[in-house]
Amino acid sequence: MKIVFAGTPEFAAHAMRAIDQAGHEIVLALTQPDRRAGRGMHLQASPVKQFALEKNIPVLQPETLKRSHSDFLKSAAAQEAYLRLLETEFDAMVVVAYGLILPQDVLDIASKDDRYGCFNIHASLLPRWRGAAPIQRSIASGDEKTGVSIMQMDAGLDTGDVVLVREVAISPQETSVSLHDRLANLGAGLMVEVLNALDQKVNLERVPQLSVGVTYAEKILKSEAEIDWQLSAVEIDRRIRAFNPFPGSTSTLNGDVLKFWNSALPDASQIVQTNRPGEVLGLNASSVYVQCGQGVIEILEMQKPGGKRIGASACLSPYYLQEKIMQFQKEKFD
Repeated sequence: MKIVFAGTPEFAAHAMRAIDQAGHEIVLALTQPDRRAGRGMHLQASPVKQFALEKNIPVLQPETLKRSHSDFLKSAAAQEAYLRLLETEFDAMVVVAYGLILPQDVLDIASKDDRYGCFNIHASLLPRWRGAAPIQRSIASGDEKTGVSIMQMDAGLDTGDVVLVREVAISPQETSVSLHDRLANLGAGLMVEVLNALDQKVNLERVPQLSVGVTYAEKILKSEAEIDWQLSAVEIDRRIRAFNPFPGSTSTLNGDVLKFWNSALPDASQIVQTNRPGEVLGLNASSVYVQCGQGVIEILEMQKPGGKRIGASACLSPYYLQEKIMQFQKEKFD
């Protein structure tokens, strides 16, 4: 089949590679404009663009697909993309974490002339966690399961009919990194399964989403990074794992902003607790115990400003050695 592919991050590129390896022809790629990133703030192409260039696939990078945009240049780029889609011969369109809204006129192009329409890989069990950050929100909310839904797109926000779905369990140690990788593999395989079925003229059942159980996964903001130690250990643990790798949970100690990358919920029965949330209760060979509003959390991996991610105990030890080597001294996070 001939496919138009729209996506931006690695999650999308993973599916794009799988579609290509399955023998389908990607005839056009849409991705967001290059962004500045890294210490040098150089322009960097998205993972989808990088793969497209490797395979000599034409790439379009409009800032919007809305041709009625008030900005003339953006509107002109959207018009160019629209005309390119009109003249491109393809069978279906696949959208994965593109980051731009597809207006109705683009969806119409994907459905005309006996085409199969536009399909989306969404990393949740729809209608739960529609929106931008389903992986992070599912972990932060303590969900025990999630999955991937292959959806036939409509003009709404992740409201289209579901044609294929698979469920996976979320482990107590799950981070957004590990769950992302599992769902990327799963989603890529399911999308290939759908395209293969279409290519073989198999009639896919379209199941409308339920009107109950709808939740929205709002975009993750950097302002959410700071840990509120008044929360329970369970809530803080979920947020630390959910915000790994972005934006990374933070807290301040002796004026230094430290990042928290991984955590766990220990057996706190042998730990002497206090009524001072944020207080460091102790260290062992690899981790650190911190008092929360309710319960104790075990911090496993941290990062000092300008440093690398290391074991939490090694990260915090210098703060306890400032006055006297190997003398334990209580500290408290802000």
